Amino acid sequence: MKTITTTADLAEFCQQAAQQPYVTVDTEFLRERTYYSKLCLVQLAMPGTDDSNAVLVDPLAEGILLDPLYDLFRDTSVVKVFHAARQDLEIFFVDARVFPVPLFDTQVAAMVCGFGEQVGYETLVRKITKGGVDKTSRFTDWSRRPLSDAQKKYALADVTHLRQIYEFLAEKLAQTGRGRWVEEELVTLTSAETYITQPHEAWRRVKTRTNSPKFLSIVRELAAFRETYAQERNVPRNRVFKDDALVELASLKPGSKEELGRARLLLREARRGDIAEGILEAVSKGVDCPPAEMPKPDRSRDKLQVNPALADLLRVLLKAKTEQEGVAAKLIAPAADLDAIAAGMRDVPALKGWRREVFGIDALRLCDGKIALTAQGSDVAVVEV
Repeated sequence: MKTITTTADLAEFCQQAAQQPYVTVDTEFLRERTYYSKLCLVQLAMPGTDDSNAVLVDPLAEGILLDPLYDLFRDTSVVKVFHAARQDLEIFFVDARVFPVPLFDTQVAAMVCGFGEQVGYETLVRKITKGGVDKTSRFTDWSRRPLSDAQKKYALADVTHLRQIYEFLAEKLAQTGRGRWVEEELVTLTSAETYITQPHEAWRRVKTRTNSPKFLSIVRELAAFRETYAQERNVPRNRVFKDDALVELASLKPGSKEELGRARLLLREARRGDIAEGILEAVSKGVDCPPAEMPKPDRSRDKLQVNPALADLLRVLLKAKTEQEGVAAKLIAPAADLDAIAAGMRDVPALKGWRREVFGIDALRLCDGKIALTAQGSDVAVVEV
């Protein structure tokens, strides 16, 4: 198992990889004590059947730069293969504002190829390669050096099995003509907006029991302060204060440190210093927010007049389509989208792109009374009206 610890050795490997049709990639990182993930290891493998074309890259080695890897990521002649790539892509985007292109995510491809929703790597290894993955090193501290042989073996397996999985799924996509489906799904993964959290949009992730604009104004300011504080100091947002404390603060509206001390859910460290001052300032901004600038929650689906019979028919249609196409139902349309379609909404993902071809067109025809559903033995069939 070769471990790369210098920029020169990384450049040599990447030059060799640039001559290949694809390279498999994975990472090991820590995020428990930081806002941004701490990259601890990068695993790379070129096509092959053993470990000879696979390496471990130690980003914590003194003096090493990842520039050769990022140049490989920009090389459009080499497919970069990941499994469940989102967190890996976030690391590289934050570090170098780079996305691997072209990208292939085996988890996305597996869903499109009928392996179920968010299928795990171990499942694909078992079903496609007929092998197994040793999970004992999964939750180890990847920042500690030296790495054990068990850690290295576990990490390398994440890219060596991935080669066979990629080749299998790529061939299946070519046979079924569903490569475009995967490309559509990957658009979000390779969008900068996916990985940039704007502090004044952070409130949308906080679950509250009220949609009062005044209350949400305070929630917005508190969430924005927390996000900014966490980003600037690279600490987890929950280390500043948790969501339940944030909601409590929005209800209490403390105007002084004495009032702040009455919060039951606030961590001790947040009752003094910069965090306490930031909380009081955020609450003040929220309280004084002009009505025209108060946040307006999305209530477009709050009072949908759902036709329950039509919603049930759409569920039957979806089940028939997913069985026919071999695709997970939730990948095409979650229950909320079916209800929205039954209520007359048309701006839903299930009615766009490849989903429209597989399900959306007939869903709209069913809503318009142009088709009906009938039982044919154990199957459901679409009939023209």
